[in-house]
Amino acid sequence: MKPSPKSDIPQGTLDLLVLKVAALGPIHGYAIAQRLQQVSREVLQVQQGSLYPALHRLENKGYLAAEWKESETGREAKFYRLTAKGRAQLRSETENWGRLAEAVGLVLRLSEGDLS
Repeated sequence: MKPSPKSDIPQGTLDLLVLKVAALGPIHGYAIAQRLQQVSREVLQVQQGSLYPALHRLENKGYLAAEWKESETGREAKFYRLTAKGRAQLRSETENWGRLAEAVGLVLRLSEGDLS
């Protein structure tokens, strides 16, 4: 199977994706980026310059809690987990994304004849 072309993550979507991955259990930043790339079949690639500011922002908002622990490589890493506030935010953002995706899908399914 031919690899998909890489895509930039739309503005505001990274927070939702990070919250979703963190909901699966404590995870460090590099593993979040790897998980997103793997699950998206290599389409989504998150750069450190975007990921780490997002993690700090989500932590500052109280959506993520973090603690330093030893990673699978034996190095210290900051592990993030979803808080109760983060779980509520994830639910809300997931619902909003669903509505937006449905609306965009409706527009994209317009046939030429519908535009008159």
